[in-house]
Amino acid sequence: MRFTFTEKRIQVSEDIRQYAEKKVGKLDRFFKTESDAAITFSTERGRFIAEVTLRNNGMFYRVSEVTGDMYASIDSAAASIERQIRKNKTRLEKKLREGAFEREIKAPVVVPEEDESEQSFDIVRTKRFSIKPMTPEEAILQMNLLDHEFFVFRNQEEDDAFSVVYKRKSGGYGLISSTD
Repeated sequence: MRFTFTEKRIQVSEDIRQYAEKKVGKLDRFFKTESDAAITFSTERGRFIAEVTLRNNGMFYRVSEVTGDMYASIDSAAASIERQIRKNKTRLEKKLREGAFEREIKAPVVVPEEDESEQSFDIVRTKRFSIKPMTPEEAILQMNLLDHEFFVFRNQEEDDAFSVVYKRKSGGYGLISSTD
């Protein structure tokens, strides 16, 4: 597992980094290919926040835990993400299709996050991610794993058309697909 550490409003010791690497590294056993782990340490109002994001072949798992101790936050985050992986890996393998974690992903596509201002449209953040073919059910699962309001993907059921699933305010999910 490859690790990336980020510190926001806090400097953590090498011991905490090694502890996080050991705890999160144990999650690598769930995947057949090498994974990337991004661990962010931060503090807010005397509380310690550990955010863990795992990426494996285009699937993302993210959890953020807040406690009074950084070690406890790391423990809690590792336990939460392990529950999330177990729950959703089983769901993917049983409901969607075999090998859901081993698929290849396509080249990254840029999707900007926009911040509306009064007179101009200033792009304040840009995200890059791979858009891979999947079913709408897989896209909804991925959206929920990331805790986002929408998710862009290539719809396998419609000849890899670009599609978006989103959470509806009235409940349920919506699907938007492109046409040629």
